[in-house]
Amino acid sequence: MKEKLFGLMYGLVLAFMLAGCGGAATPAEPPVETAVPPTNAAAGGERPRLILATTTSTENSGLLAEILPVFQDEYNVDVDVVAVGTGQALQLGVDGNADVLLVHARAQEDAFMANGDGSRREDVMYNDFVIVGPEADPAGIAGMTDAAAAFTRIAEAEAPFVSRGDESGTHTKEKAIWETAGIEPAGDWYISAGQGMGAVLTMADEEQAYTLSDRATYLARTLEGTDLVILVEGDPLLFNPYGVIAVNPNKGAHIQADLANQFIDWLISVPTQELIGSFGMEAFGSPLFVPDSNPWRESQGMELHSS
Repeated sequence: MKEKLFGLMYGLVLAFMLAGCGGAATPAEPPVETAVPPTNAAAGGERPRLILATTTSTENSGLLAEILPVFQDEYNVDVDVVAVGTGQALQLGVDGNADVLLVHARAQEDAFMANGDGSRREDVMYNDFVIVGPEADPAGIAGMTDAAAAFTRIAEAEAPFVSRGDESGTHTKEKAIWETAGIEPAGDWYISAGQGMGAVLTMADEEQAYTLSDRATYLARTLEGTDLVILVEGDPLLFNPYGVIAVNPNKGAHIQADLANQFIDWLISVPTQELIGSFGMEAFGSPLFVPDSNPWRESQGMELHSS
């Protein structure tokens, strides 16, 4: 705008001068507009930003608050965390609205990679899901190790059950258990919350209902107080692995591909895996997540994952 005003004023002054000299006024040529290239935030002295789309469990459990400051300080970068269900996190990647994903729904992760939405995927860690509910246990599932059989009893008793209902990794696992049980849950007893894990645990607590939770978020919630107890655990079907994925840079020039790969390298490195493996030890006497990256497994003399 300043350039346009300057050009206009210059043309008026020139015309006035020519007219004063008795010469014919020559129209001033419009100033040439020069495109201003977008400014890189880092070039202005600000730290670069990495957008991490992840599950509510990694945030609600407190894991990210524990480990991310280490990455941010080491690489002089800020990480913006978007904590949603795995389905939503993957969609953010599809839409190019995140740089890197930390999720837990392997079939969906594989489909994301097969569709070309991701450029790299690595195993990170695992824990397990547990079925929690009121201590009174109206469906009588306490001590069971068959998740599908436990769900069958809950449905038969029509005992209140709160579902994530948000296409998250936990909701995906829940649906797989109902499918294994051969049940399509429906009725007033089945409550679809459409909320994150923390909110669902709060709702189940208030309603004295059952729900499926990742162990880490449930244990973190016990520090705040809850009447829910673990009733079913140990079924291999309840295994809960996490993966990290770099979003395909073809989504746009705004994708921080190099930074995403730096984050992945850092996350799967042995020192960071040690941080993950120690998280929860002080409060619970055991880790909330088990390290499982290939560099970690190699350092422990364990067989490497094929993918």
